[in-house]
Formats: sequence, C-alpha cells, structure tokens
Amino acid sequence: MYPNLEGKVVVITGGNSGLGKAMAERFGAEKAKVVINYFKEDVNTNSIIDSIEKAGGQATSVQGDVTKEEDVKNIIDHAVKTFGTLDIMINNAGIENEVPSENLTLEDWNRVIGTNLTGQFLGCREAISYMLDNGIKGSIINMSSVHQEIPWPHFVHYAASKGGVKLMTETLALEFAPKGIRVNCIAPGAIDTPINAEKLKDPEKKKGVIELIPMGYIGKPEEIAACAVWLASSEASYVTGLTLFADGGMTQYPGFQAGKG
Repeated sequence: MYPNLEGKVVVITGGNSGLGKAMAERFGAEKAKVVINYFKEDVNTNSIIDSIEKAGGQATSVQGDVTKEEDVKNIIDHAVKTFGTLDIMINNAGIENEVPSENLTLEDWNRVIGTNLTGQFLGCREAISYMLDNGIKGSIINMSSVHQEIPWPHFVHYAASKGGVKLMTETLALEFAPKGIRVNCIAPGAIDTPINAEKLKDPEKKKGVIELIPMGYIGKPEEIAACAVWLASSEASYVTGLTLFADGGMTQYPGFQAGKG
C-alpha cells in the first residue's frame, strides 16, 4: 500500500473495463479519488464506483472520446470540478484489430492511431497544462505495450501507435522534468482482459501465447494495476521517462530459453 496516494486525484481513460477497471479499483483501495472515463456506454462504472467507495476511496465517471480535444478537456474539467485538482493522469484507452497490412484501410489506421497515440497525446497535453498552471508536480502514466519493441504482423497500426507512445513519453519526460512532472509508461504483455478474451478461449491459441511467455502464464490486470500505483506514488519520485515492462519476460527473447537458437 502507498499511503501518500490517499486523497490524490487520478483520471483513468478507458477506466470502466480491463486494465482501466483494475487500475481504478486499485487506486480506490489506496483511498484515492478516481475519475473513470468511458467511451460510449457507461458499462460497469456504477459497480466500480461502489467498489472504490467501499474500499475508502471516492469515484466519479465521465463520458468522453479521447480522440476529441473538447472531450479530453471536459474529462480534466470534470475531475477538477468534482475533486478540486488533478494529480495523476493515466492514458489507458486503447483499441486494436487484426488486418493484413496490405488490406489495412486508412480509416482503420487513423482509428487506431487516433485512439492509441493522438488520444494519449491529448491526455498528456491537457494534464500537463493544468499541472503547469497550478504548480502541481504530478505524475502521468501512458499505457504502451510489448509491441513498442516486438514487431506484430497484421497489427502494424497498433505497433506503430505503441512505438509512438514510447518516444512521446520519453520526450515529454525530458521536457517537463525541470517542472517536477514525471511521465512514464507501462508496457504490458499478454494480459487476461476483455480485448484478449476471444483468443484466450481457444485452447490452442492460448497455448501458443503462453509459449511466448518465459514465466509460463497469462498476466492478470491486477499485476498491471500494481505497476501503476507504484509509478504514481512517491516511491517512484526519482523515476521519469521509464517504460516499465510487465510481460512475464515476453520481451526477453523466449525462443532462446534452454539454450535454443
């Protein structure tokens, strides 16, 4: 537990499912004040808010499309109007779809880049602007992926977006370190979330994924949430520009285990 997170205001985009939900509930357990952003449908937010409040935190929800400037501004405004400030911004909203690159439409490319990269930029920009205006030495966490490092055929738009998140994070970390604003990212591997549910239902596909993970199991959303609370806490006060890989070793060339290769 991180006592210094108690009462801190944290915004989590895409906070009503998957990794976002796990992070919202973990920050709630730390007694933070959590703003849960959702895209279109207000799915799960009431139950998440109840869970957070039972744990001693506070929570609210707000609709918003992270690809739209006005929506992102409204998410930040909602946090400030509800809880009085903003301390932590987690740019988690993201999408993916499988398409052979030669068939990838510009519409699909723009949709994924718009959500995963432009949406994270807008979240960073608005949070940093508020922090600078109010003298807040805050923390920003961007959600990347092992695919900022590992090429992924049929997901060129997704891999490109996550590669962009890496260098965006590092650039912003360098730019705003003198102001005390820390910018880091988390790069999960294969995690048991709704976005992976269909693949993991198939025993053969699941077996194939696990073979890529040296630790031998699919990660849990709570394991990513644990990374987020650490990065946001004062325990990581000297950490900025970091990509924290939480992937069971997936980026460590698992094909070379046991002397292979």
